[in-house]
Amino acid sequence: MAPISTPQTPFGRVLTAMVTPFTADGALDLDGAQRLATHLVDAGNDGLVLNGTTGESPTTSDAEKEQLVRAVLEAVGDRAHIVTGVGTNDTHHSIELARAAERAGAHGLLAVTPYYNKPPQEGLIRHFTAIADATGLPVMLYDIPGRSGVPIDTETIIRLAQHPRIVANKDAKGDLGRASWAIAQSGLAWYSGDDMLNLPLLSVGGVGFVSVVSHVVTPELRALLDAYLNGDVQKATEIHQKLLPVFTGMFRTQGVITTKAALALQGLPAGPLRLPLIELTEAETAQLKIDLAAGGVEL
Repeated sequence: MAPISTPQTPFGRVLTAMVTPFTADGALDLDGAQRLATHLVDAGNDGLVLNGTTGESPTTSDAEKEQLVRAVLEAVGDRAHIVTGVGTNDTHHSIELARAAERAGAHGLLAVTPYYNKPPQEGLIRHFTAIADATGLPVMLYDIPGRSGVPIDTETIIRLAQHPRIVANKDAKGDLGRASWAIAQSGLAWYSGDDMLNLPLLSVGGVGFVSVVSHVVTPELRALLDAYLNGDVQKATEIHQKLLPVFTGMFRTQGVITTKAALALQGLPAGPLRLPLIELTEAETAQLKIDLAAGGVEL
């Protein structure tokens, strides 16, 4: 049975955008993925996002994506919302991935803005609508113009929110003003996709996080969220400020690279990266250790 959701929190509140563990020779590590997923849920996540950019989705095959969903569902699917990335810059391919995810048993879909081909806003509406029409699963939009090259305009978000299965947005736009208007006018469940802005987005109506740093600080993020929801903004702010070195350190370079390094330092499944991503240098690893320690992370 899938975890309980509400219209306000359709995918839970604290979700990790999970890395995809690989074996030493670069193959998919399904056992490692199950162990990592279990660790993350035990730490306090009530959702996991698989096959996103943090999961190295540009370099995993369609078959690997489906295998990963099935393995993680087997491990934690009765305790956490399992959302899987299906967004590409090819609408037909995204529909195929969405249908495969539904067959695999996923609880929801993450659909990123098509990247590189820079469609106009009407193209975005048709793209996201086609994905939402393709299955019976709820959809979380993913607005990250820094990667995709195209923002989802507020007016577009409002129009897309009229679709019964488009229920949420992962916001990595970095614009609290636009977020405020879009939250107020769309009614979508709003998830922070930028860890540095987790707390500020709560203040304008966000409901939770799709986090990368939660690989190493889930209990702290849960405590921050709970404090805010209980009206203790001062405590939430103190936790936010304590985590600033982690927010900074985990993104000194590409986030998957630092996340896999941090997991390895903690003895958790991660494995190597697939090119074009590369391992941290010794100097970068030393700096990561300093950043994590400054934020209270034990290695």
